[in-house]
Amino acid sequence: MKEYKNTGSKDTRSGFGAGLTELGKTNENVVALCADLTGSLKMDEFKANHPERFFQVGIAEANMIGLAAGMTIGGKIPFTGTFANFSTGRVYDQIRQSVAYSGKNVKICASHAGVTLGEDGATHQILEDLGLMKMLPGMTVINTCDYNQTKAATLAIAEHDGPVYLRFGRPKVANFTPEDQKFEIGKAVKLYEGTDVTIIATGHLVWEAVQAAVELNEKGISAEVINIHTIKPLDEQAIIESAKKTGCVVTAEEHNFLGGLGESVARTLAQHNPTPQEFVATQDTFGESGTPAQLMDKYGLNSAAIIKATEKVLKRK
Repeated sequence: MKEYKNTGSKDTRSGFGAGLTELGKTNENVVALCADLTGSLKMDEFKANHPERFFQVGIAEANMIGLAAGMTIGGKIPFTGTFANFSTGRVYDQIRQSVAYSGKNVKICASHAGVTLGEDGATHQILEDLGLMKMLPGMTVINTCDYNQTKAATLAIAEHDGPVYLRFGRPKVANFTPEDQKFEIGKAVKLYEGTDVTIIATGHLVWEAVQAAVELNEKGISAEVINIHTIKPLDEQAIIESAKKTGCVVTAEEHNFLGGLGESVARTLAQHNPTPQEFVATQDTFGESGTPAQLMDKYGLNSAAIIKATEKVLKRK
């Protein structure tokens, strides 16, 4: 098997900050708006370099979305930044009406998603955001797995015409994808070829899927691992082709199993190639306070849970 190496753990939000900083130098139409969380969103360098293109709106997320939508009319490419909970749940009406319905070129960039937000607890740990955003017509939904991929995605969405939701996280996680990668919206990345089971993962669960595949290989189970960084538009062809080959699927995500990646995969398979599937995700529950590692373990969002789900789905082939 190919060996994927962690080149040094980094937080994905810093990948966003690095991408935004680069965009500030290369695209004069890029503007940034933040809802009083500049440091947490790693937007400080953009602010320092381009104060005339940075807008601190304070704790007024709905206003931030409205301002961003208006800026697109003048040809600007606004990147909004706050926690995922506030980027979606708090301002869903504004996103629906002023951005999605109007087809505005706003990039909604959301940090601190999922239970790996950690000690801040359930009120901040949104686990419904992918479902909320993917249901909006015309909205592109991206959930990156490491620092390098987040930086690449940040650069790519600036070139994409239309509303985008970019989701990333707080904790330092393995950085293992290529530094010079080309990020293709809607194009899955196959990390391992396999014949026994397909593991489809997104976000922080991609590295866990890689670790699970290595351990499964030692047990004589050949796992195909697919990194789905774009939840919408979904790379249905990659999913269908892999499921036809392996005959069973495990999906893994740091999100409620209702409404997330797993449901999108299940719909795709139901329509084109009915296949046994197991879901590694939170089970219709809120989070709680704890360290990211403790919460990933409690809610079954790690390599051990993926292995368990694989062993279960193999019995259903």
